[in-house]
Amino acid sequence: MSEPDLPVAPVLPNVPVLPTVDVDTASVDIESWTCPVPLRHQDRIVLGHGGGGVLSGELIEHLFLPALGDATNAEMRDAAVLDAPAGGRLAFTTDSYVVSPLFFPGGSIGDLAVNGTINDLATSGAQPLALSAGFILEEGLETSVLGRVATAMGAAARAAGVRIVTGDTKVVDRGKADQLFVNTAGIGVVPDGVDIRPTRATPGDVVLVSGFVGEHGVAILSLREGIEFGTTLTSDTAPLHGLVLALLAAVPDVHVLRDPTRGGVAGTLCEIAEVAGVGIELEESAVPVPEAVAAACAFLGLDPLHVANEGKMVAILPGVHADAALAALQAHPLGTHAAIIGSVTDEHPGLLVARSPLGAGRVVSRPLGEQLPRIC
Repeated sequence: MSEPDLPVAPVLPNVPVLPTVDVDTASVDIESWTCPVPLRHQDRIVLGHGGGGVLSGELIEHLFLPALGDATNAEMRDAAVLDAPAGGRLAFTTDSYVVSPLFFPGGSIGDLAVNGTINDLATSGAQPLALSAGFILEEGLETSVLGRVATAMGAAARAAGVRIVTGDTKVVDRGKADQLFVNTAGIGVVPDGVDIRPTRATPGDVVLVSGFVGEHGVAILSLREGIEFGTTLTSDTAPLHGLVLALLAAVPDVHVLRDPTRGGVAGTLCEIAEVAGVGIELEESAVPVPEAVAAACAFLGLDPLHVANEGKMVAILPGVHADAALAALQAHPLGTHAAIIGSVTDEHPGLLVARSPLGAGRVVSRPLGEQLPRIC
């Protein structure tokens, strides 16, 4: 009996045949290969370590916390809440700002630094009391530029009703900094009865966002790269302590608050799910994304859920208070476009799952680094 004929692959016309190459694998130095995506185990700092994603988390967990504190007791909040010796509780936070360019539609590094520090206090449940301001200046910086930044900081602080009470200035050699960097710290008072921390996220809670997402990151990118999308994209930088106060007045038992800056809404919710050991389900169609941001992200291949915000917050609270919370947010000028975007579940603990309008789900991971570096 003869063997059956095996099928022959068709010959495709006009397809070049690539030559074979013999490689002496013993002579290949694999350790010297580079990859455009940062590798997880680095012996040098890469941009992704400052992006608020997985690499940032690993740097904090495996380097900073063992060196500076006790990793097992760290709650990884935007601000530390401390018992004051004379009673009551204080919130304390610090942040650094390296945004490029220094000035952008809707703000500058100056008001961004003030508002960002206030927001880290506010989303810990604190009303801000005072801020510090530290400047690292590059030799050759025009004093008029520094004056504009300082004026913006002062105006933002006065508008928020918060004083800048101390500061510091250092100058480095020309070429050692990109014009100027700003470091801030802030303290605030946490009212009695307020207990806001990521570990309080509980199955049955709802997830809200206070407004349109992605505006800050796309505004910075469009200006930096000179890309126009048919409309002026403006940063959403704003102080959130008034909005938090209005929310707490309506729903005192808010479980979690966060401002979704680096890593965006998705990065923030991924981190909360991991820390609290719960699952979070996000309804993608419910997330308020302005048309200009959606168009820009589609053009650039970005996910609006991962794009940074500087004047928005995510709130997680008991489902029975969802309507009251939404009404309180929407009644405030900074919460006009607030929406309920998801819920907390005891399924798939530690994971964020996004649901499409047709009900299909996908696991959303924290970004490795940062889609848009130096946006804050």
